[in-house]
Amino acid sequence: MATSNTIKQSRLDELSDGIFAIVMTLLVLEIRVPQLSGIPENVDLIVALFEVIPNFLSYLLSFALLFTYWRAHHYIVSVYAKNIDSKLTNINALFFLLIGLVPFSSQLLGQYSETQAAVVIFGVHMILISLCVLWMRSYVIHSPEIKNPRVTKKELRNGTLRTLLPLFSALVAILVSFYSVKISLAFYTFAIIFNLSHTSTQIVQEVIDRTLGVSDEEK
Repeated sequence: MATSNTIKQSRLDELSDGIFAIVMTLLVLEIRVPQLSGIPENVDLIVALFEVIPNFLSYLLSFALLFTYWRAHHYIVSVYAKNIDSKLTNINALFFLLIGLVPFSSQLLGQYSETQAAVVIFGVHMILISLCVLWMRSYVIHSPEIKNPRVTKKELRNGTLRTLLPLFSALVAILVSFYSVKISLAFYTFAIIFNLSHTSTQIVQEVIDRTLGVSDEEK
């Protein structure tokens, strides 16, 4: 069985970059140019293009989501972890399996954006990936087999918050979908874009501290 001394970390990095590159490329293939017979009128073409908007928005949403997961994976495996072992590679295999399904859930959301089932499936998919990222991060930080640099409590807290944001956002979006699918989609969009911001964790932490009444001395 492979050990932490025989598994090259660079191979995992290369596999990760390759999978994310392929999956991100597959997303755009679902946006097809409308097929109109003959020489269409401008109005007909514009109407047909408007019909593609849900797929285009789904592409943007899924691309941004994949980028946040790629960034999280990079920090966990390439920054926090200084070596890897067989268990970490197995967790990564599950992570890559879920990432590979993003084009499916994205296309489902794009074609049936007004259907609650599509919104819920997309959210459940986000939750499963987020749970896998949490598992991977927890293993890297706490496993005696994995060497990692010293990180401050603030860095650990910010990393945890950034990992939890997509998970809780998906949970809320699923619940909101029972009231309004459009509001649920808007929440997905806001949450993913917000998570891309480098100040998102700081904002969330400040809200939590104020809610709990934590003073600056206690932070």
